[in-house]
Order: sequence, then structure tokens, then C-alpha cells
Amino acid sequence: MSNESFEVREDIREAQTLPKSVYTDPALFETMKESIFAPSWQFLGDSDRVKVPGQICPDTLLEGYLDEPILLTRDNSDTVHCLANVCTHRGHLVAECGGNQRTLRCRYHGRRFGLDGTFQFMPEFEGVKDFPSEKDNLPRLPLGEWGKFLFASLAPQPAFEEWIAPMRERMAWLPLENFHYSPERTREYLVRANWALYVENYLDALHIPFVHNELNEQLDYQNYRFELFRHSNMILGTASPDEAHFDLPPACSEYGQSIAAYYFWLFPNIMFNFYPWGVSVNVVRPIEIGLTKVVFLRYVWDNKRLGVGVGDDRAVDRVEREDEAVVEATQRGVQSRFYQRGRYSPQREVGTHHFHRLLAEHLTTP
Repeated sequence: MSNESFEVREDIREAQTLPKSVYTDPALFETMKESIFAPSWQFLGDSDRVKVPGQICPDTLLEGYLDEPILLTRDNSDTVHCLANVCTHRGHLVAECGGNQRTLRCRYHGRRFGLDGTFQFMPEFEGVKDFPSEKDNLPRLPLGEWGKFLFASLAPQPAFEEWIAPMRERMAWLPLENFHYSPERTREYLVRANWALYVENYLDALHIPFVHNELNEQLDYQNYRFELFRHSNMILGTASPDEAHFDLPPACSEYGQSIAAYYFWLFPNIMFNFYPWGVSVNVVRPIEIGLTKVVFLRYVWDNKRLGVGVGDDRAVDRVEREDEAVVEATQRGVQSRFYQRGRYSPQREVGTHHFHRLLAEHLTTP
């Protein structure tokens, strides 16, 4: 891969989009696992998954793509850990189900660990030299916390605080401790398109009046504003007259404005969509070169605001299905011999341009 082949110029007026190979090349899809997703921060849910000391919860980091077995634990000192869920003896899964435990014990050969991952005991190992060592502990994954929300990374770049800071600072007025997970409102969608096409469509304002008639009536398209940060960006959705919006406190920088939604995207595949009722955390999971699973995890803050505005479940589902249709058609289109690269709208596609530049940066960095 040459740097030139993925170049996206900084000046959006001169820039061309990424080449079609980003969406169609299976080898590049595999390369992205290590160059883009292994260093990324991924959403794990919230700390209620391990609410009390002794509780453990097995999981898979970015299931379907990275497929890394991990284990959330809360030890007896009330500290949350994210551990590799792979026994350091022979590689068996340490924990196969959740629950409350005093220690972690691999059922294959009985190796035992503390809830912080520290090796404790191994039967029939008398006489083994230089044992135990640091390598016999379960590896700990870097764990990031924002309020009750948890994130982990295999080899984080950037640091968590740098990655989360723009959203943490902008939404500091929200009482995240009052947000509760709503499993009955959680949705999963299977999209027959490349993950990057799904993300860039999310960041593309230009398609809204052409694809989303109802959303376009609820939001003031002319005041659809982007703010770009180093590893993320935010779309500010202003409500049309008489549409539902936040009751913003004076501490909020948008105080006095009719804001219907804050749409945060964090590189590479996480969206936090804040509505007056709470937040929908959208995780884009690559499965195959042309297949993506998108999970919408809903956390409710104000039950009285459910069912109205752009964040209404019915409205969000309709927008999602409309997006699926255009993204899947685009996946078919970019495979054409006649398509190579496109151009950007300087006013409406600044988010997509920002995403493409970050992708190019990661694909061309040794």
C-alpha cells in the first residue's frame, strides 16, 4: 500500500474521496484489524454489568471481527478490571459464564487466578523452574471509564482521555449516573455493506433531504452544524419549530438554543446519539468485506421524553432502514469498474472528509 493511493487532501475543496479498494479489497479489510481496530477504543457497556464485588462477566471485544475473548470483573476492593479471558496455561477460556466468584478457575486444568487476573495456583506443577512468573497472570486490557460507560482497547492509540475529551467536556452537564440501560429498546441491524460506507453515511449531511423526508422536517437542515476534533466529530441537530428539543441548563454551551440531538462519532466505529430522553450508543461491527452488524444500545434518562422528536424509536428505526437501503446500494455501486473516487461537498460532507483523512492516516502509517 502506498501513501499516495490513500491520500485525502486536507483542503476539502481539492480532495478526492478514498479509493474503492477501501470497501472492496478483502486483504485491506484484514489489514484494518491491526492498523485501525486493534488500537481503537471499543464500547463495553456500563459498569452495572459487574455491579458488586465478586461479579464477573465474559464478553468478546468487537465480536465478529477482532473476536478477542475478554472478561470484566469487579474485585473485592471494588475495582473494575478488563482481563484477557484466556488461560495462560493452555489457552482455554477462563470464564464461560457470568456470576459471582471469589476467584477465577479454569475448568480445563484447574489453574486459578484472582479477580484482578493475578496467578494464584496451579495443580501438579511442582518442580517447574521459574514458575510462576509475570507471564502466568492474565493480561489486563487498558480500561477507560466515562461516567458509568466502559471502554477497552488492545493497544490504545490515542490515550483514552484524549479520545473521549471532546464528548466528556461538551456533555459534562448530563447526569450520566442516572442513565439506565434499556434492553427492550436495543436493536441490531445487519447491513450488507462495508463498515466504512456505513460510517461515512452517518457523517454525511448532504443525503438527509434526499433520503430522510421525515427527519428533514424535524431538523433544521440549514443549521445542521459540524464540529471536528482530532479523533472524533460532532453534528449538532437543531430542531425545527415546534419539534421536541432539550431543556438545556445554563452550564451548556448551547443554552437557549432548540437542540434536538447531539450526534457524536468517535473513530473508528462508535456513535453516541444524545436525545432529550437519553442516549443511543451505536456500535458498527465489521463482519465481512460487505457485511456489517450495527447495534443500537439505548440508555434512558428521562422516561417522560420517550416517544417524541428525532430520537423516537419508530423514527430512529425508519431512518436506519432508509440508511441501510442507500448504503447497500452504494456497496453494489462501488464495485463497478466505472467507479474509482469521488469528491466532497465543502458544506455538507466535512464529517465524511474528516473520517476519510483519519482512515488514510492509519492505513499509511507503518
